[in-house]
Amino acid sequence: MELLQLHYFRIVAKHEHMTRAAEELRIAQPALSKTISRLEEDVGVPLFDRQNRQIRLNRFGKAFLLQVETALNALEEGRRQLEDMTGTEQRTIRLATSTLNRLSNSISDFREAFPSILFRVVQIPPAASNEMISLLERGEVDLCFTAASLKQPWIREKIILKAEVCLAVPVGHRFADKGSVALEEAKDEAFIEYHEGHPFRQINNEFCRAAGIERQVSCEVDEPSALMSLVQAGLGIAFVPSKQHDDPGYRIVRIESPVCRREFAIAWNGKRYLPRAAEQYLSFLESYFKLESKGN
Repeated sequence: MELLQLHYFRIVAKHEHMTRAAEELRIAQPALSKTISRLEEDVGVPLFDRQNRQIRLNRFGKAFLLQVETALNALEEGRRQLEDMTGTEQRTIRLATSTLNRLSNSISDFREAFPSILFRVVQIPPAASNEMISLLERGEVDLCFTAASLKQPWIREKIILKAEVCLAVPVGHRFADKGSVALEEAKDEAFIEYHEGHPFRQINNEFCRAAGIERQVSCEVDEPSALMSLVQAGLGIAFVPSKQHDDPGYRIVRIESPVCRREFAIAWNGKRYLPRAAEQYLSFLESYFKLESKGN
């Protein structure tokens, strides 16, 4: 059994299609098919079910893939550790986030300070925290930037940003001319909210529980831009970050009580080697957001 066979197997398993896998690997399809057949001979069982031109991982293939992923990721981890020790290769930070807008400026500033370090960013849907966990577990990313704890004993997390949350209200709303309000005053208001499962929805629910109110949710959205559009249209009010600025169509009102803020954390797999470049970025982010909060 050879490493090249395992690498080819992982790509074929990803596509479950020989032609597409061969195109990604940039090899001839017959050569790829022959390599997979030799691997199946080595392990003693078929790894794919074949019918006409269709191939699908079978139960043997699925079980074997889990072990192949572990082995290849461990080797990749070892390679990156050696690169850190020798300083021979260009370094790359592999980062997953569902709130890229919070990080884009910091990435730009970090790249100015460390131009030899590259980023590979994976954007995750806000409600897909399980995908972040899987990426960390498989070693496919170094860091995750998240607004909700991933709650796994093997994942280490460090809070690097605490952001105040305010209310966005339409122009002409009874709160529009107030500098601040207690959240309890909004108990009879219609709210624009993110869909259930979105981490911000869960955090906003906590704010309301602390204020002792139950909200009427009039609309549910996926994106911040949609949230603000509906507020501007007068369909309700919404929780927004304090960095949001007033607009001709809405006003931003601070919340006096309870304390409303979102905490953003960097998470990484505590059982895996964390590359030096990722450690540098983590340290950079802590300083970056401290300066940003002082500037506010």
